[in-house]
Amino acid sequence: MKDKLKAFERLLNIMDELREKCPWDKKQTYESLRSNTIEETYELADAIIDKNIPEIKKELGDVLLHIIFYAKIASETNDFDITDVINSLCEKLIYRHPHIYGDVKVADAQNVAENWERLKLKEKGRHKSVLEGVPKSLPALVKANRIQEKVKGVGFDWEEKSQVWNKVIEEFKELKVEIQNKSEKQKIEAEFGDVFFSLINAARLYEIDPENALERTNKKFTKRFNYLEDKTIKKGIDLKEMTLDEMNVIWEEAKKYD
Repeated sequence: MKDKLKAFERLLNIMDELREKCPWDKKQTYESLRSNTIEETYELADAIIDKNIPEIKKELGDVLLHIIFYAKIASETNDFDITDVINSLCEKLIYRHPHIYGDVKVADAQNVAENWERLKLKEKGRHKSVLEGVPKSLPALVKANRIQEKVKGVGFDWEEKSQVWNKVIEEFKELKVEIQNKSEKQKIEAEFGDVFFSLINAARLYEIDPENALERTNKKFTKRFNYLEDKTIKKGIDLKEMTLDEMNVIWEEAKKYD
């Protein structure tokens, strides 16, 4: 513990010195750091998907830097400092884990998640609506998953997870009808949205993170396509001059390296 505290103190001292002496660090604000914070978070997410432990360590450091930076900026106007941030977090964790720090009994992790959402609604000054706490700027896929997780916390969910497939099929049929009827783009878009939402719901029910699942498929497709490009370049062939059947031969070959 002593080494951890010493390392954290060192980081705080470095932040103080940079804020005082570095021209770039001195001019930063909440707003100027925001886009960088988002970028660092995505870089951490990439490292996690890739299971790249050295990169996870590095990116965690970058995210931690931003936390320290925001707290430093706030301390300069006496709004709050890193001590306030940490103490607030500790109090929240204790409050939302009554099965550890109180006498509440839970059966499993799902019970814990449901209690967490209920306690959030009870906190003084917190959002009164179940869905008000979902950040508006979240990517749509992540937001859909978060919305479904939150409403599940108050009991709005399927009794049996297998029931969700009837909804998926229903939404898919409605999409097909709009396409076959050559409806206006807005109606087709709405039905695509319903299909996506129902599939995300199905993924949640089967304990699959839809964002991770889609990103893994993105990476798999990219790897296969890069293989296809590399193969054709080595043969001096332009992809645009190949037929789809010719491309598929190499594509099937690429699958062996997944």
